[in-house]
Amino acid sequence: MKVTEHLEKAKEPFISFEIIPPKRGGDIKSLLAVIEEISKFRPPFIDITSHSAEIEYVETKSGIEKRVKRKRPGTLGICALIQNKYNIDAVPHILCKNFTREETEDFLIELSYLGIDNVLAIRGDDNGFSKPVPAGRSANNYAVDLVSQISAMNSGKFLEENLLDAKPTSFCIGVSGYPEKHFESPNLKTDIVYTRQKIDAGADYIVTQMFFDNTVYFKYKEACVAEGVNAPIIPGIKIITAKSHLTNIPRNFFINLPADLTGEVMEAKNNDQVMEIGVTWAAKQVIDLLDKGVPSIHFYIMQNARPINLLMQKLKLHKQYYFIAG
Repeated sequence: MKVTEHLEKAKEPFISFEIIPPKRGGDIKSLLAVIEEISKFRPPFIDITSHSAEIEYVETKSGIEKRVKRKRPGTLGICALIQNKYNIDAVPHILCKNFTREETEDFLIELSYLGIDNVLAIRGDDNGFSKPVPAGRSANNYAVDLVSQISAMNSGKFLEENLLDAKPTSFCIGVSGYPEKHFESPNLKTDIVYTRQKIDAGADYIVTQMFFDNTVYFKYKEACVAEGVNAPIIPGIKIITAKSHLTNIPRNFFINLPADLTGEVMEAKNNDQVMEIGVTWAAKQVIDLLDKGVPSIHFYIMQNARPINLLMQKLKLHKQYYFIAG
């Protein structure tokens, strides 16, 4: 089922998750344990991140060698597993960065064969490596270009013309939204214009970057509506679990952390206290969002289900939400 259909048909608020594949050569068992844990909260869909090739410098007998590799392959296999073993819709992330349009089309065709109805179209982060585009091939530069390609496939238009047996795909297309603006945009208004362009190109819904102040989300939603963006906007939440998040999150995601939250985390004596503070903060965010009528919430959990379990225990004390198991 498509994400937009889940939103339309849901009688109660629901939650969804975003996970990350294990590193190359890693063990899938730990990720499967995470999926088992979060599946009890009845998520209608789970996002699986995708990663392009990166440069890695390796010390060898002959000196330092530069190697190009994908550190986290496996998105397609994990999608198939989630969809078929757990009966949960998988939402793979599709990247512009370091993928040709031809590679993207092949990947999307494989997803369609698997019965996967949803994708999240993003440009991808700059990881210091830019793969050359071979002669005769092309690439999407921005997320709006990627959305246009997927939308064209939904209309039966493929890169190779005159494909007599080609059948249109039917992907529900999600895109990212930035309540505190994308770091490359000059201001929030301009960033929302870019978001509207993605919707106009065929995107169906928006998932926001993480935020820790709900007023940021509601102001963003109002600004989007004012700019003619009427697609569903799903709020994204991250639970603080380590003191290192105070520096890593602002540096990597270009967002602000509230002073009250920062102060509490800095005073924590150990990681357990940090997690308790993060869970308590997230619980307040979730309760406020749901009480104000938000129909769904997306959690960035990567490969750690413990904070979510702690969060659900706190939410049980407030009221019985649909997505709490038991």
